[in-house]
Amino acid sequence: MVTKQFEGSPADADLTRADSLAREIFSDVANKWALLIIEALGERTLRFSELRDGVEGISHKMLTQNLRMLERNGLVERNVHPTVPPRVEYTLTEPGRALWEMTNEMCGWTHRYLGHIEASRRRFDA
Repeated sequence: MVTKQFEGSPADADLTRADSLAREIFSDVANKWALLIIEALGERTLRFSELRDGVEGISHKMLTQNLRMLERNGLVERNVHPTVPPRVEYTLTEPGRALWEMTNEMCGWTHRYLGHIEASRRRFDA
């Protein structure tokens, strides 16, 4: 499906349309790796290896793909230092930091209701 180019004001965006840019953005940032990368970056600047170590279980390939997607969406800034070997650092942009604040809320919600959800799953699966 081709994403419809957004025209008009953001307030007029139809978030329910299958071809909307908003849906594509939701799909990009609402995956487990993107949220964990955003949470790991927080208010810090990290190198690729530090991010890989900070997001347990992520592969080199998935980290690369998600960082590129976050950079494409303007949520992460990539800074390459001209050293040998090159040093590459990642930091959240202003919109990325705003998303990080919401991610913190989601993490708090998860901690608060983890026991409830676990118990509900056990009941449902029984």
